[in-house]
Amino acid sequence: MNLLLLILVPLLTATAILLMRNASQVKWVALTGATAQLILAFVLFFAFRKEQAAGNPLQMLFQQQYNWFPSWHISFHLGVDGISVAMILLTAFVVIAGVLVSWNVARMTKEFYFLLILLSLGAYGFFISLDLFVLFFFLEIAVIPKYLLIGIWGNGKKEYSANKLALMLMGGSALVLVGLLGVYFSTPEHTFDLLKLSDIQIPPEVQKICFPLLFVGFGVFTAIFPLHTWVPDGHSSAPTAGSMFLAGISMKLGGYGCLRVAVFLMPQGAKEYSTIIIVLSTIAILYGAFATMMQKDLKYMNAYSSVSHCGFVLLGIGMLTKVSMTGAVMQMVSHGLMTALFFAVIGMIYERTHTRQVNEMGGLLKVMPFIITILFIVGLCSLGLPGLSGFVAEMTVFMGSWQHPDPLHRIATIAACLSIVVTAVYILRAIGQTAMGPIKAGYENLSDATWNEKLAAIILVIGIVAIGTAPFWLNDLVSPASQLILEKIQLVQ
Repeated sequence: MNLLLLILVPLLTATAILLMRNASQVKWVALTGATAQLILAFVLFFAFRKEQAAGNPLQMLFQQQYNWFPSWHISFHLGVDGISVAMILLTAFVVIAGVLVSWNVARMTKEFYFLLILLSLGAYGFFISLDLFVLFFFLEIAVIPKYLLIGIWGNGKKEYSANKLALMLMGGSALVLVGLLGVYFSTPEHTFDLLKLSDIQIPPEVQKICFPLLFVGFGVFTAIFPLHTWVPDGHSSAPTAGSMFLAGISMKLGGYGCLRVAVFLMPQGAKEYSTIIIVLSTIAILYGAFATMMQKDLKYMNAYSSVSHCGFVLLGIGMLTKVSMTGAVMQMVSHGLMTALFFAVIGMIYERTHTRQVNEMGGLLKVMPFIITILFIVGLCSLGLPGLSGFVAEMTVFMGSWQHPDPLHRIATIAACLSIVVTAVYILRAIGQTAMGPIKAGYENLSDATWNEKLAAIILVIGIVAIGTAPFWLNDLVSPASQLILEKIQLVQ
């Protein structure tokens, strides 16, 4: 499997979009490119599983390496493990769904789709990079489109939200860059190569300084408390596809970076700061859940719930057990699919009712049966109903967290579990007010989902159900990589 295709296909798609002359051509080119990305992701998945079944002992498979700046020991080094493959599959699902949901975008269509595809290019490059400089390069590529998507196609306080998002994410990027440079200059070889660095014992004093820089820097992207405030404003002002990409893909870049770079390279730093990570994650889970209860706007509701759900990712990482870290990755995939679908449904409802206020809706199940059925499914996934991905991912995090017998870990696990009750309250209340009861005046003749909206929703539901009903394929994909990280942690005295 040639990993360069994951970069070349979005690049060629984006270039072709710029060459198109009318909006119809742009949409079909974008959809063709997104479909090609999804096919490539599945080809990679099956090729990786085949190598896994054959007992390939390499830590990273399908590696490719090209010298970029030899004097600085920077190379274009690519490779994947199970965690990378899971993130690539998630990205492919969200990209094709985002393209389909945006089918009716009329203003600056070419530029809109170009930015969506550019964002996917940055995500793929980030997940397959084994050189930290290249990884950082793709991280920044993934930031630029977010600012423009919100600033140009957003609504409400879009300029404020776009600026806030850009400033906070750039601040996180600055911390990441300083941390990466600290690691680079602390090693005798002065290298950014992830695999070489993993074989080097980074000095404890360097880990003590660089680990928090990297973890907090990446943590900003995944809404670490209290640096999460860009999430509600950014999501609420972004266009539907922008919100799907932000929550479904962009927030996962941070979780992946925390696990792949900070914890993997600096296990001693991870052990030293794990208590702080657990406390902050638990606060984020509870704060996000209670803050969501206070929201009346569906988009703000989903944005604050994302803060809570991403807290499970950081909690799983902070617990530093194989099961909890596997659960953290499963939660990233589950939340990416779930929140992308939630924002897609909210966008469909808003396009028809022109409101996101729950108290202004009612009886929509009678006029939009498909859309509201999907709302039920994604809502039940969010509250952790068995049979859907949310239950599997959160339960895996809880099981891994409970393996620690000391009071701090047990209390944090119980507190995180209690948030499910709060989640059930706000989800069931919001769905009930939106779907049930008499139809509000003016909503009697609303249309149901179009072909493209149905296809986008079905694609994401398939992912949610595939994890919820048969989770072992994802667990088996991710577990070996989690085991390698755990082994590095166990070597720390």
